[in-house]
Amino acid sequence: MSYSIKEVFYSLQGEGFHAGRPAIFCRFSNCNLWTGREEDREKAICQFCDTDFIGTDGQNGGRFKTAEDLVQHLLQFWPEKSDVHPFVILTGGEPLMQVDETLTTAMHAAHFEIAVETNGTKPAPAGLDWICVSPKANTEIVLTQGDELKLVYPQPTLMPKQVEELDYKHFYLQPMADTNTNLNQKHTQMALEYCLKHPKWNLSLQTHKFLGID
Repeated sequence: MSYSIKEVFYSLQGEGFHAGRPAIFCRFSNCNLWTGREEDREKAICQFCDTDFIGTDGQNGGRFKTAEDLVQHLLQFWPEKSDVHPFVILTGGEPLMQVDETLTTAMHAAHFEIAVETNGTKPAPAGLDWICVSPKANTEIVLTQGDELKLVYPQPTLMPKQVEELDYKHFYLQPMADTNTNLNQKHTQMALEYCLKHPKWNLSLQTHKFLGID
């Protein structure tokens, strides 16, 4: 299987359990909940995505014929002579449309620790070290267990109580981002208040935006 990658970059994870941790981000092209084209947003299952995942023309993106080709491409972004195994976050789009056991096996052979960020509507292959699901309203969640559940909040038809019994180790609410500053503040306050009233949930903020990094 070949792999279509929108972009690859090295940065700090900005949100959720691994916030602040250096990582290689590998963004896969395409998603099963939206085409990525603005003209299709109103008809999409997920309408609030703010990520460009169309094509392979982003920074360090491309098409890779084999898993080994992609692994070698990713390795060049980890600091040389580091005594820490490379940590890669497979994201999208929806990475589980492409990620397979062939890829996870090749990554483990190169000593990668592998995390995935997914909408949870596709089964996961063997070999993932960390599964983070960000469920979306009006979808069927097939990944009902994992490490981290990160719910964008508020989604009127998908509230925390509907997913908090799933088999995850960590639960996060992340305020829904909006170009309207007042709405951003409102969503953050709503998420904060919910977490205080329901301590099972932790607040996840997009710290990379505060820091001005990718």
